[in-house]
Amino acid sequence: MAKVEESVMSLDELPSALLATVFTKLDIASICSIASTCSAFNSCASHILSFLPNFHLLDIAPTEDLLRPLLPPNPYLRSLKVDCGRLDDSAITLLVKPSLDELCLHNCADFSGKLLSEIGNRCKDLRSLYLGSVAEKRGRSIHISDLEELLSGCSQLEALILMFDVSLFLRHNFARVWTLASEKITSLEIGYISSVTVTELLSPNLGSHQSLNPAQPSILPSIQKLCLSVDYITDAMVGTISKGLVFLTHLDLRDAPLIEPRITFDLTNAGLQQINQHGRLKHLSLVRSQEFLITYFRRVNDLGLLLMADKCANMESICLGGFCRVTDTGFKTILHSCSHLCKLKVSHGTQLTDLVFHDISATSLSLTHVSLRWCNLLTNQAVLSLASNKDLKILDLRDCRSLGDEALRAISILPRLNILLLDGSDITDVGLSYLRPRVINSLFTLSLRGCKRLTDKCISTLFENSGTMELRELDLSNLPNLSDNGVLLLAKSRIPLSELRMRQCPQIGDTSVMALASMLVDEARWHGSTLRLLDLYNCGGITQLSFRWLKKPYFPRLRWLGVTGSVNRDMVDALARSRPLLHVACHGEELGVDPSDSSDSLYMHDYGEEDELEQWLLEGEVDSDDEEMGDAENNEVLVD
Repeated sequence: MAKVEESVMSLDELPSALLATVFTKLDIASICSIASTCSAFNSCASHILSFLPNFHLLDIAPTEDLLRPLLPPNPYLRSLKVDCGRLDDSAITLLVKPSLDELCLHNCADFSGKLLSEIGNRCKDLRSLYLGSVAEKRGRSIHISDLEELLSGCSQLEALILMFDVSLFLRHNFARVWTLASEKITSLEIGYISSVTVTELLSPNLGSHQSLNPAQPSILPSIQKLCLSVDYITDAMVGTISKGLVFLTHLDLRDAPLIEPRITFDLTNAGLQQINQHGRLKHLSLVRSQEFLITYFRRVNDLGLLLMADKCANMESICLGGFCRVTDTGFKTILHSCSHLCKLKVSHGTQLTDLVFHDISATSLSLTHVSLRWCNLLTNQAVLSLASNKDLKILDLRDCRSLGDEALRAISILPRLNILLLDGSDITDVGLSYLRPRVINSLFTLSLRGCKRLTDKCISTLFENSGTMELRELDLSNLPNLSDNGVLLLAKSRIPLSELRMRQCPQIGDTSVMALASMLVDEARWHGSTLRLLDLYNCGGITQLSFRWLKKPYFPRLRWLGVTGSVNRDMVDALARSRPLLHVACHGEELGVDPSDSSDSLYMHDYGEEDELEQWLLEGEVDSDDEEMGDAENNEVLVD
């Protein structure tokens, strides 16, 4: 027995080189988690940060003081992704590293144009760049010279994403500056740009070097993916893009008009006819958003889609939003012409009916992703027809208000469904029973927002004695008949949810918060709530008692919290100070990380009993804030 004990080696006795090799395979949160377990791992974690190839920290928005020890000098760093919501220009030298191949900076509202110029000066070998919300804070600005230094300095760029309003630049200089851009760029995404500027930018033979092909632009000649948000989608812009970008495979255009567009600033049948002139397009998205004005593509009808379909035989993904004059004939033409189509998205299809899908089983289509949002003429019959596609993984039927329990019965035969969105439909508790046992066990995301016939019984119908489930994201918002009793049943089910939305549920109160805070998911591994996002905005029964349960050590992994700010304002502020890595939203905004980011999806790890990342970064710094929260509670009692 003694010999066996002598042969056992503790983890901290492992060779440092072996530990370092293991640590390089982990993400930042996991490294910090391990660092808090013993001194040997802590030392190794501090050392590994000096030669870690990837640094991805998008789950929280660190301050510069918190970020600095995590980003020591590191000549081996190749990929850096950070939420910069609490950073400004003073952090530029910390973030902009010469060794980087990939740089992804979200929420840069407090940075100026200096960020662009410094990236151009320092990151000469950069291949991929994402910049979000640059200089959106009042008092910050970007000069055209900043863009010029970025484009001229990063001569190896292949992917460029500028998710902010580039119309701030002077238009007559803007196109000229892009002649300096890397000819290696194959992917370009811009947060907002005017259609006139796009047309000028991609016009043939702009700049000093002439293109050998008179139809091909002399700048950005290698573009394969183009995603733009513009003021108006126009025939002129679509024609310029289609003629000039000969290698284009992915085109995503979205507009949000402030006023009803005139014919010269609109998309017509003639514009659709120009799409995919070179035959390489695989993915097409044309969406008119109703963010500012209820408006549609009123100058496009079935003829436009018929003309476009002739050149879309090889399309794999099509997204059409706001085509109010297109009927079943036009949409059906797309389905029957595009034999390789696997993703179909239609929004605000005001004339789309069940007839589009009634013979879909006779086609060779194998759809995996279907979204039919705001298509109010659809009924259960359409879903019954769509269910012939047994490989469906994503089904978005939000705001199709005529769908009921028979639609759920049809969905029940889909074994691979991962995401099901049923917001605003006419389903009942009984209908949800059709999702068991097959569909509910495969779902990762389920949204029942605004399904007002649902009651507490829907929770037991879905989750009672359900066993192991993949479900991680659940939306129960705007359910007037959902009460604390339903949430108690949910907590009892022990489903390890990471996101739970219950906004605008008048019967949800303190009991729900206490139940979720005390939730025991897995006796062997998980203790306490696994939630990383909890939305309780405008829930009728939330009082100061709930805020006591939102403090540490409860909800140790929580990163996003939605509450009503006008109630217990002092306690909301004290909670935000006591948990500096928690994003507290109190104005009704939707919660969550940037949807355009899908990074770290391969890094799936279990968190311990506390959030070690927060513990490692902030140890000993929040005691005073806990005292402040106690004072806020006392003040609330005095006011009462």
